[in-house]
Amino acid sequence: MKFSGSHILSVEQFERADIERIFAVADSMEPYALRQKVTRVLEGAILGNMFFEPSTRTRVSFGCAFNLLGGEVRETTGFKSSAIAKGESLYDTARVLSGYSDVICMRHPQEGSVAEFAQASRVPVINGGDGANEHPSQALLDLYTIQKELRDKGRSLDGLRIAMIGDLKHGRTVHSLMRLLGLFTNLQVVLVSPEELAMPEEYVELLRGLGHRVDVSSDLANSIGHVDIVYSTRIQEERFGSKEEADLYRGRFRLNQAIYTQFCEPNTVIMHPLPRDSRSDANELDNDLNQNPNLAIFRQTDNGILVRMALFALILDVADQVDKFSRPVNWYHSRTF
Repeated sequence: MKFSGSHILSVEQFERADIERIFAVADSMEPYALRQKVTRVLEGAILGNMFFEPSTRTRVSFGCAFNLLGGEVRETTGFKSSAIAKGESLYDTARVLSGYSDVICMRHPQEGSVAEFAQASRVPVINGGDGANEHPSQALLDLYTIQKELRDKGRSLDGLRIAMIGDLKHGRTVHSLMRLLGLFTNLQVVLVSPEELAMPEEYVELLRGLGHRVDVSSDLANSIGHVDIVYSTRIQEERFGSKEEADLYRGRFRLNQAIYTQFCEPNTVIMHPLPRDSRSDANELDNDLNQNPNLAIFRQTDNGILVRMALFALILDVADQVDKFSRPVNWYHSRTF
């Protein structure tokens, strides 16, 4: 794809070469994310961060990524703090706010809303999550994390064995990740969930149609024994009709150190898009995994900065200028990935 000036709305935009390009640029961002160097390549540029649904990691990491490239961030959070609460349309909001920004990141609870917004925007728009539909940058950082974890073991994404666990019906991160995985070869995917929260059939058939092995199961123990990655997700309470309905499934697929030791291969990597639900009735990833070196959930969040920096650099066409506008850091820092 042509990155310069483009919207990032769906992972369907990407071919394998595009993924490799994003990941190569992400690798080059590491000295800046680690505070070893500072760059001002986007000095004067403004990111409009528009989040109409709760977010911590996505909203803050997009802002940090833009700041680390030298740009400034303006934020709108929640419907009540925006003119949409007064009846303004997405079209009008897009026309106005794109006049104030050089790029916009948007999260919205309705599927297709970010694409609708982008049609009216005068600047590039990045989808930060639209309902249960997609979350492209999360899928990219997940895949980037998987690549890095496998690379350390002398492996590549081709031939990946992965188990996805939890609410696969409503989890937009796994929907986007399934689509990205289809760009690679010889995959083995196990989808573990209650039948009512199963991965939508379109994603299952997509991978099977590309020649990958996809198994569907509701048995956690027998599904995680021969995989490289265990990717757990929380019950998406906000997508259910009520808390009581979500509670029917909460805590069904808990992973703790004892289960990991008994059923997983020694180097199986544990991932989660976060937030993990640590309440006692859920606790899908137990705190006793926190010292497990194969728990990669915080490496995922670190990698999100790199990937989102790469997206900004590519969309605003400065990927080859970042070092030109760099200098050493002049404050104490202790960043390590």
